[in-house]
Amino acid sequence: MEAKLQKRIQRYGWDKAVDYYERFWQKQLAPAQTRMLQMANLRRGEAVVDIACGTGLVTFPAAQQVGKNGVVHGTDISEGMIESAGQIADKQGISNIAFARMDAEDLLFPDETFDAALCALGLMYVPDPVKALCEMYRVLKPGGRAAAAVWGQRNRCGWADIFPIVDARVQSEVCPLFFQLGTANSLQQAFEAAGFVHVISERINTILHYATPEDACGAAFAGGPVALAYSRFDDITRREAHAEYLASIAPFKNGRGYEIPGEFVITVGYK
Repeated sequence: MEAKLQKRIQRYGWDKAVDYYERFWQKQLAPAQTRMLQMANLRRGEAVVDIACGTGLVTFPAAQQVGKNGVVHGTDISEGMIESAGQIADKQGISNIAFARMDAEDLLFPDETFDAALCALGLMYVPDPVKALCEMYRVLKPGGRAAAAVWGQRNRCGWADIFPIVDARVQSEVCPLFFQLGTANSLQQAFEAAGFVHVISERINTILHYATPEDACGAAFAGGPVALAYSRFDDITRREAHAEYLASIAPFKNGRGYEIPGEFVITVGYK
């Protein structure tokens, strides 16, 4: 039941966040997404699945890399994210890409369908990350590879206090073990537990730039994983939560804006 609850919260929470996600997170997540794609080494003509694709920030560049003779399937648990990504694809006339709502732990694809599987900053939200990685392994062709990125260690992510700040006001159940995969070599071990070989990992450190306090709060509350819980706050609770969060990131203030440290772990493994 707890896993079902977590998935339901993820589904409807990201539906709430979809209108704010790219505005507040596209530039901030780009270093991890770019490096993950480099490590995945996609080739022309390949078939690729992008799991927890959101609005397609990885799916679209992946489709460019595989070219018109390749194909990329983007999946996400959020209907809103899938609809948004599909609208972008339609508007841009991109024909080698398809989106579908799907559970990362239960991919609706046959065995050995894809040359590569991607998951950029989605495994933290899955109740059983190893099960999701096993699904990635299952749908890969022999010799195929999977690449995933997660947030790193909690003490290297300056925005991390958002979770206790929200949980103190409403029980969010959004991602109780959010930083677990980014600790030590946990992500690499999860890949190996799913059957992957020749697994390699990298850590990268970056800075999340926000020009104003409003942008910093928008990213933390409206555009991210706590969006569903945040939607239940009244105006007074929102102001109190904003003030507490801004106090937590005060050490990273630069003029009117903020430069908040963040760490990512990126791992690639082969079938």
